[in-house]
Amino acid sequence: MENIYFTSESVTDGHPDKMCDQIADAILDAALSADKDSKIAVEATIKDDFVLVYGEANTKAEIDYAKIAKQVIKDIGYTEDYEVLVKVSEQSSEINNAVTSKELTAAGDQGIMFGYASNETDSYMPLAIDLAHKLSKRLSEAKKEVAWLKPDGKTQVTVAYEAGKPKYVHTIVVSASHDAGITHDEIVKMVKEKIIAPVVDPKWLTEDTIYIINPSGSFTIAGSFSDSGTTGRKLVVDSYGGMSRIGGGAFSSKDPSKVDRSAAYYARHVAKSVVAAGLCDRLEIQLSYAIGLIEPLSIHLETFGTEKKNIEEILEIVKNNFNFNVGNMIDELDLLRPIYRETANFGHFGREGFSWEDIRILK
Repeated sequence: MENIYFTSESVTDGHPDKMCDQIADAILDAALSADKDSKIAVEATIKDDFVLVYGEANTKAEIDYAKIAKQVIKDIGYTEDYEVLVKVSEQSSEINNAVTSKELTAAGDQGIMFGYASNETDSYMPLAIDLAHKLSKRLSEAKKEVAWLKPDGKTQVTVAYEAGKPKYVHTIVVSASHDAGITHDEIVKMVKEKIIAPVVDPKWLTEDTIYIINPSGSFTIAGSFSDSGTTGRKLVVDSYGGMSRIGGGAFSSKDPSKVDRSAAYYARHVAKSVVAAGLCDRLEIQLSYAIGLIEPLSIHLETFGTEKKNIEEILEIVKNNFNFNVGNMIDELDLLRPIYRETANFGHFGREGFSWEDIRILK
């Protein structure tokens, strides 16, 4: 049977888009720490040594936006001095009233969200994105161990599938930023020994696995000095690596009243629980909402032919076990906490420690 190849990518915490995601979510955490009823949609854009922080915020918290942005950049490992311009206003009263005027929390916007799970890995994530994230996380950690390694980097993994199951890793790509004067041989040796070897189980590797390390050659101009960054530009990295469809909005910067975030997290919780229950091998669930409404407009399931019961039965089980009302999703997953900066790197899904990764026993 002919192999089918599928590729997913990830980026390190020092990638300019991820710098902006972390700034946005650090601001959200600061707001929620002081006022759990905060309504926040504050984003960032970065280029060279300039950061623009902008958006809407309704909160009782006193937030020093520029200080937070500079601290995040310093935490990542950049030592340059950044200028920060802040343009933040109050959330539209029309939007705020639609969300908060009812006893029950309503959706902060319209939109579509997807959740996905597969039993091909222990994390219930597709193998390609699972490995790509682990490689980018390891690459981010290694800058504390390797003096010449810089924070910016990318990873990419191609997996060969046979009969719908992962067979082996076909290609691994790692791009690591570094100080000037480091030879390509040094970089290749470090990446193979310190990044790939501790992360990728040898069972996925063959003598034909291809390793592509720093294919552009020198990577000494990095981060915001080599590329611009903006909050929310890594939707595929943040979700399922392209194996599942993506929703209409990004996650970072948004408080849980924005269903782009809370419903996407809840959909992952549902999908993972259903697959773990053995009702199917793969599940994609789509939810849709409208601003000011409490309940979803639609729930759609796709099992890719792997279902063990018919789709109607699985949908009925889902509806009997899960409540998709906006306020309930927020309460069940305990989302009004300052947990969001931790979500910004290495994928919002497939990592332990987040409530939406818990598996529910279905009745």
